[in-house]
Amino acid sequence: MLRLSLLLSFIFLVPQVLSANVATFEVYSQSMSKSVPNSIILPKGYSAEGRPLPVMYALHGATDDHTFWPTIVPKIKALADQYGIIVVCPDGAKTSWYIDSPIDPKFQYETYITQELVNYVDKHFNTQSDKASRAIMGLSMGGFGAFYLGIRNSNVYSAATSTSGGFDLRPFPNNWDIAKRIGSQAQYPANWENYSVVNMAALLKNKSLALFFDIGVDDFFYNANQEFHQTLESMHIPHSYLEMPGGHTLAYWQKSINYHFVFLDEHFKSN
Repeated sequence: MLRLSLLLSFIFLVPQVLSANVATFEVYSQSMSKSVPNSIILPKGYSAEGRPLPVMYALHGATDDHTFWPTIVPKIKALADQYGIIVVCPDGAKTSWYIDSPIDPKFQYETYITQELVNYVDKHFNTQSDKASRAIMGLSMGGFGAFYLGIRNSNVYSAATSTSGGFDLRPFPNNWDIAKRIGSQAQYPANWENYSVVNMAALLKNKSLALFFDIGVDDFFYNANQEFHQTLESMHIPHSYLEMPGGHTLAYWQKSINYHFVFLDEHFKSN
């Protein structure tokens, strides 16, 4: 469960004035031969000549796009201001699942986000460009993506956080275009095993990656999140885990996003 110090540090007031600057930009992906749109939230006090700031990459859920976080959960702008964190919101092509698809060369989103986008952001914005100051988070499909990319690319990110993450793909063979990305479950059963986050705990051994994930007790992804938490505990892999009332809903995410900034602020300050 979430450690007590983190829960206690959650008591704060969110600024009511949203002074963060939201901009959009495109990055040409060599791996996919196309331009990908992105949103970026530059917090109050950011400047090209000022103090470099840490970066959080925020991944949206299935069927949404790069505008989700700043428009549907606008509180994220106030939180970026409060904690002085740059937030980069890449577009995940509705249902990319943020992976390098083994069956479709047009969907190489792991390469795009972990290499092409990170390199572009560090070159064009005033970031703290070291791993210790870079994190990835996400919601639902994006929660899956944050852990999948974070675990596989711990040389790029020092922390990964997920809210309502879809950690087990196997129960959903006909949902959210998963089969279009990794092949049908009947034809490619190994892909459904290997791409599911619940089966990736062993990859965290001997890796330094701060982990936090939360889930609503009425969420249809609840069992997979609880299973992953229990697996990490049995393997003595450090992580923070939080269960709260609620389901797979906007109301839940408007609440849960606060905890991610508290966790990452503490993480960045400790590095």
